[in-house]
Amino acid sequence: MKKYLPCIAGVLLGLCFLAASVPVLFNLIKPPPLPEGTPAWYFMAAFGPTGYIKFVKVFEFVGGILVMIPRLRNIGLLLLGPVIVNIIAFHFFVDDWHHLINPMMIVIVLCALYLLGKARAKFAGLLN
Repeated sequence: MKKYLPCIAGVLLGLCFLAASVPVLFNLIKPPPLPEGTPAWYFMAAFGPTGYIKFVKVFEFVGGILVMIPRLRNIGLLLLGPVIVNIIAFHFFVDDWHHLINPMMIVIVLCALYLLGKARAKFAGLLN
């Protein structure tokens, strides 16, 4: 079982990001309206029309696919790492930090930290 844990974590992490990126990239759903005048509304009003959200969703999509493939998992983690930090920063600084405590965010953070811990020797070369 311990041998399959990185694969399970990679697939879970990849599916979370695919589930978040595919509907936005292919215009399958309309995002729910944010309360007007809130910091989150201003944030999305600035980034929505510029195409920045689609740019980030492409990284989520590609990173989600790559993290599910064992051989390419570390490249996927390199793509998803800044996205995860941005999600945490958005909820902490712009939105309500209580939104960080939801099942999907917990799965994302735990899986990413576990996979990063498993590959720490390979990532250590980036810091030298």
